Amino acid sequence: MSELRTLVILGAGGDLTRRLLLPGLATCLAAGVPEGGLAVVGAGQEDHPDFPDMVRQAFDEVLDAGQMEGPAVRQTLDSTRWVTADASSPEDLAGLLQDAEGPVGLYFALPPSVTVAACEALRELHGQDRLPADVVLVLEKPFGTDLDSARELNALLAGFVPAERTFRVDHFLGQPGVLGFVGLRFANRILEPLWNRDHIERIEIVFDETLGLEGRAGFYDATGAARDMLQSHLVQVMALVMMDPPTRFDGVEIPANTAHVLRATRLWKDGKDGKDGKEGSDRPSVVRGRYTAGTVGGRDLPSYVDEDGVDPDRGTETFAQVVLEVDSWRWNGVPVVLRSGKAIGSPRQEITVVFRRPPHDYVQFPSSGPLPADALRVGFEDEGISLELNAGGPFDSRGMTRTVLSAELPEPGLTAYGSVLRWVLQGRRAFTIRGDGAEEGWRILAEVTDAYESGAAPLLDYQAGSSGPAVPAGPRP
Repeated sequence: MSELRTLVILGAGGDLTRRLLLPGLATCLAAGVPEGGLAVVGAGQEDHPDFPDMVRQAFDEVLDAGQMEGPAVRQTLDSTRWVTADASSPEDLAGLLQDAEGPVGLYFALPPSVTVAACEALRELHGQDRLPADVVLVLEKPFGTDLDSARELNALLAGFVPAERTFRVDHFLGQPGVLGFVGLRFANRILEPLWNRDHIERIEIVFDETLGLEGRAGFYDATGAARDMLQSHLVQVMALVMMDPPTRFDGVEIPANTAHVLRATRLWKDGKDGKDGKEGSDRPSVVRGRYTAGTVGGRDLPSYVDEDGVDPDRGTETFAQVVLEVDSWRWNGVPVVLRSGKAIGSPRQEITVVFRRPPHDYVQFPSSGPLPADALRVGFEDEGISLELNAGGPFDSRGMTRTVLSAELPEPGLTAYGSVLRWVLQGRRAFTIRGDGAEEGWRILAEVTDAYESGAAPLLDYQAGSSGPAVPAGPRP
């Protein structure tokens, strides 16, 4: 697939474009992708004459003066324009595509319902032989609104555009720590042989944040933590961390392997304890909570229910933790903790792999108790890597000690969205999501929301600035 020459952003007047897409594109262009720049066309139903200035300001926030004068950046800024168009209108879309230099990428910065209407309009153009053969579609999460709608959208797309020109993207797969994790596992022989149920006790993928609602009630109050963070972001990261080694690192193998992981994923059975499935302590598979008034980072936050625009009767959760199991030959019996919460006082944003303890009865190290487990931690955004190990021993005057080997990798030149856009612009699909992988995310979420509705996961309060709701016994971050 040839490099894109034009990027059309449908719904470009929204918050996603200003805060994330445009800064990401700026870092991509500064890195020389594409080398000659590209045309950016913003499209929406309302006039937006200030769109070129908005693009320039977004670029200026992440690039220095020298980068702003780079040829790719200059060419893009000079060619940026706005077109008032209805994304659900076949004629408006035909006009957008006709006036753009190809190959063209259509980025859907739209709500799910409008995305479906736009795809139906594109299908109509395809039926009239008016859709360019080299057009590329880029669909942001959420892909659909539930399992049925995701299946319907996949079927709709398959009717008019080939799979190799469909990019289902999730910017969490572009996080520096996630990309680094792939090399950490597969480029180091000391890790991959341990990557299974015999050596790994549990995996934790946690993305807590100090931020509260931040004026986003219109979106968040109808969404909640599980739908916002777990349904795609964290389960897709989990799939990448736990996939089988690919034979090739390409747009066929990696999306296929991650989809296979998700297909085998289910909620951890309450009461299950240990890799062999023995019954043990109470281990809730779903915990949800909602923050109350408190102080986070020196800022006073009101209770979530008192935030502007919130409907308290919705019962929207701002914290969700689930314990999953990938029921495969490699992973059966290993709990996987996914967690995300708002207004958390000391947030973690990392992937943690906790290894099984050595057989203490065999080693017979005198100590006050079981040896701590080794743990590998990788930060999402800072990409800090640490490996926690035991050292010393029975013949050391210091006894058993705990040591941490840590390193900070060089700061990446691209934001997460910059990485996503680089893949799109260059036609590299390795870190995209296969259609059935998107569907499986909704199936997993349905198991979580079933626990909400059945009363198995009551809505717990936690004070803003705390570590979250009190989680009953079981694997926890």
